[in-house]
Amino acid sequence: MKEELIISGFGGQGVLSMGKLLAYAGLEEGKEVSWLPAYGPEQRGGTANTTVIVSDSPIASPILSSYTTAILLNQPSLERFVSQIRPGGALIYDPYGIMERPGRSDIDIYEINAMDAATEAKNIKTFNMFILGGLIKVHPIVSVDNVRKALYKTLPQRHHSQIPENEAALLRGMDIIRKIQ
Repeated sequence: MKEELIISGFGGQGVLSMGKLLAYAGLEEGKEVSWLPAYGPEQRGGTANTTVIVSDSPIASPILSSYTTAILLNQPSLERFVSQIRPGGALIYDPYGIMERPGRSDIDIYEINAMDAATEAKNIKTFNMFILGGLIKVHPIVSVDNVRKALYKTLPQRHHSQIPENEAALLRGMDIIRKIQ
């Protein structure tokens, strides 16, 4: 198994955190991982993306030019990366940040209303956890249990009281993702 992902959106959407959680969960499972974040100086509100590789075998390079899966959370990210998803790959997006729907027919396309779910839960900071739950549902590259362990390792101690909300969002994300193509 080798999953090569790009996660891209605006700073503040939890893009980098989502990638870090995937990497830590992969390490918990004894897998080879790579996490390569990229963001501009305006981190919050600017464009941010991260590539994550989770593999059963050694990873030759963390640099990717195409992806098996893309999580694209805004229109600029969709326009930049949708063509780099390999045929047979997958795209996951939240319609809140997308004005023009993706038009590829050679990939699986999943929609997840994470912004609506986070608003309903009255905690916008869990937005990325809904997305991550959706990813794990359609591509179980890591287990939910290991994502839970990764939360304790990646969140500062002062935020551990928020882990139950994040876990609930992770599980709810698995329920609300839907394949549209």
